[in-house]
Amino acid sequence: MQTHRPRAFSALLMTLMLLSMLLFSIFRPAETSDQLTRILLTLLLTSIPLLFFLTSRREPARGFVTGASSLTECGVPSTRFADVAANDEALESLRDLIDFIKEPEKFSHLGARIPRGVLLYGMPGTGKTLMARALAGEAGVPFFAVNGADFVEMYVGVGASRVRALFQKARKAGRAVIFFDEIDAIGKKRTNQNDEREQTLNALLSEMSGFRDGDGIVVLAATNRVDTLDDALLRPGRFDRRIEVPLPSLSERLKILEVHARNKPLSADVSLQDVAAETALFSGARLESLLNEAAIVAAKRSGTVISQDDLDKAMDTMLFGMDRPGGLNYRQEKEQTAAHEAGHALLTALLLPESAIRKVSIIPTGKGAAGYSMAIPPEKLFYQKRELLSHIAVALAGREAEKLYSGDDNLSTGAANDIEKAAGLAQRMVCEWGMMPGGTEAYLFSQAQRENAQQQWLDMGQQLAAGMLRRHMPAWQQLTRLLLEKETLGKEDILRCLTDFPRQQ
Repeated sequence: MQTHRPRAFSALLMTLMLLSMLLFSIFRPAETSDQLTRILLTLLLTSIPLLFFLTSRREPARGFVTGASSLTECGVPSTRFADVAANDEALESLRDLIDFIKEPEKFSHLGARIPRGVLLYGMPGTGKTLMARALAGEAGVPFFAVNGADFVEMYVGVGASRVRALFQKARKAGRAVIFFDEIDAIGKKRTNQNDEREQTLNALLSEMSGFRDGDGIVVLAATNRVDTLDDALLRPGRFDRRIEVPLPSLSERLKILEVHARNKPLSADVSLQDVAAETALFSGARLESLLNEAAIVAAKRSGTVISQDDLDKAMDTMLFGMDRPGGLNYRQEKEQTAAHEAGHALLTALLLPESAIRKVSIIPTGKGAAGYSMAIPPEKLFYQKRELLSHIAVALAGREAEKLYSGDDNLSTGAANDIEKAAGLAQRMVCEWGMMPGGTEAYLFSQAQRENAQQQWLDMGQQLAAGMLRRHMPAWQQLTRLLLEKETLGKEDILRCLTDFPRQQ
């Protein structure tokens, strides 16, 4: 039960005052009786308003409302599906709900039950909240948006009361859309601990089960971790429709960039089509942040328009952090870094020609990297075994390049992240995709067999990287020299080295 400190304090103060009056009336001297009685009565009368204020005062609950009367109705959003500019498949799944909200009797007359709970799941920044707001805007109904964390309190019962108050207010509004962002904050699998989170979840389940077909209320929820949600929350009748909101495709990224570029002056050398092609695996929120960062870069140089250089600097900052020129003070560190990054860039061009190399640099970044090689991967659903082996070889190419440049005894710690990536990919190849070296496929094997297979993939990737570097030694050496001179190279420099120095036999 929730306690209130002002109420407890006032009750204690009242008790002490009454007790002191009683004791003083018993033991007081006779000659001071009248005077002290008047003083005590005066103190008591003047403290009554203060005690009443402290007693009636309630400590407000944190973060949200305490009852239905405190809820403020949200108006109809102005957002429409046209403003989302991506995820056409997910939007099409939501269009069915518009007719249900507007004309629920059309479905109930035929015995149809439209899902009352819709779960939007996907990576952060893909536009789940925007889609929920657009649904309410298209349907022309009020939009109640809350965060799952708003219902989590240290006092048992507060979250449950807030859930009931929210649904009560939505019913008073008639037809409405209720949106729970980060539903996993209250919807995680129950552990039978009977804590505040579980009571809040039980209240949510109860409210969703109490809907009538003609209510015209739709509940939407968003999460990045659908696997952690309680099974009762996902059963038919509650959140029984799941809609994946994936990362935008190339055409969708172009639409998103066009939407966010409406109020930004772009120079003639900026091609949003090229920017969309270079931002694979970017979410909608990240694309908006990219244009905003480019505008900040342009403002810092007192520019009147956003140029392509501003966009390039903004992308480098988002991916790798701010450049720290002069971070490599020792000549040996700079040379080793140049050899390392040249190895990555060269093998990317040789083994992964579909990945467009954009840039390679030996300027240290704010994220702790001594240098980086940036390549844009193709958008694919599946990867073949040989291609995955090439990714392992590219990851290990930096370490193999260091061996060729300075020998085994002078290896640096710069390949730690590369080794981690290669080992993680080898583990997924064996444990998730059942890919075994040597052409055999196995799905049930022991832990020792799995570890042995992973090590084989790493050994094969290491041998492939070392062999490719030896066969293209002149091109790798030229790339290393160019990096030491210019510190940053583009795609043309890398391809020119491959053309000028043919492969050695």
